[in-house]
Amino acid sequence: MEKTKVAVIGLGGIAQLVHLPILSKLMNVQISAVADRNKNQLNSVGDIFKIEKRYTDHKEMLDKEEIEAVIIATPTNTHLEIALDCLKANKHILIEKPIARSVAEAKQINAASKKYKKQVMVGMNLRYRPDAMLMKSLVNSGELGDIFYIRCGWLRKQSSEQKWFINKSQSGGGVIIDLGILILDLALWVLNDKKMKSVSVQKFNHNTKDVEDSAIGLIRFDDDRVISFEVSWGLHSEWDKFHLAAFGTEGTAHLNPLRAYKRMESSHIDYTVANQSNQTNLFKKSYENELKHFIGVVRENTPVISTGDDAVSLMILLEALYKSAKLKKEINL
Repeated sequence: MEKTKVAVIGLGGIAQLVHLPILSKLMNVQISAVADRNKNQLNSVGDIFKIEKRYTDHKEMLDKEEIEAVIIATPTNTHLEIALDCLKANKHILIEKPIARSVAEAKQINAASKKYKKQVMVGMNLRYRPDAMLMKSLVNSGELGDIFYIRCGWLRKQSSEQKWFINKSQSGGGVIIDLGILILDLALWVLNDKKMKSVSVQKFNHNTKDVEDSAIGLIRFDDDRVISFEVSWGLHSEWDKFHLAAFGTEGTAHLNPLRAYKRMESSHIDYTVANQSNQTNLFKKSYENELKHFIGVVRENTPVISTGDDAVSLMILLEALYKSAKLKKEINL
């Protein structure tokens, strides 16, 4: 089998725990090279995964190596430069979320993707969870009627302990751009709608100075549908996971774990799947599905599920959320 040659730029936790282990097991993939500015990390990770071609300069790697696709897993403030370099070098790219720090940066990446006719996919792994895909299928089937309200949230520790992560100029924001972008992307994907009318959010800085560590918000749609959300790195809670419930005129579906019910005249139908996978397996499976999809996009030119256009829309939403929090009022979209 001819293998797709892939490179990884940025060898932090997500690359070490997710991208490299999964890619190394795919029969149709060859990890041709890796790049990281930290030479010690570059060599230690390269040794672990037996990758010979190692670079501290991603541009040198792009010039020298014959690769078809690149995974960008670097700090958010570097995404724009690296993405543009990869696209100009005619490489397809998968960018770990968020695509960039701002709408302006996201639009530049998306425009370059179209200019150079190369795919940009953004890492929204919650879409690729088996239980989330089942939930979306159930919603699409109409069994739950019209979905009019989604309640969602994610309470957990911050995704990285590195200093750049809570520096707004480098990360673009706090928990909203870290956890909020993922859970809201999933909610919008399940809802099948982007016609948002307005947003309102309150954010808090209890344990951080430069970025928010908690946020609670509401998104209204033109047809009166609503999404409510809560995200936090610091709220004390009985759980440490995301949750999402879709309420329809005929029934309700919950995620994590997946449960679904349809109302009848005197009882209800239970669509809940027996013998569901545990959280660790679902987390791993989401990334396996995401990376397999990306390789399929590169090899077979299949349509991207989480596109650059989607990422731009999400960044527009996030900027409105931050504006609402700053001005302490509802913002029309």
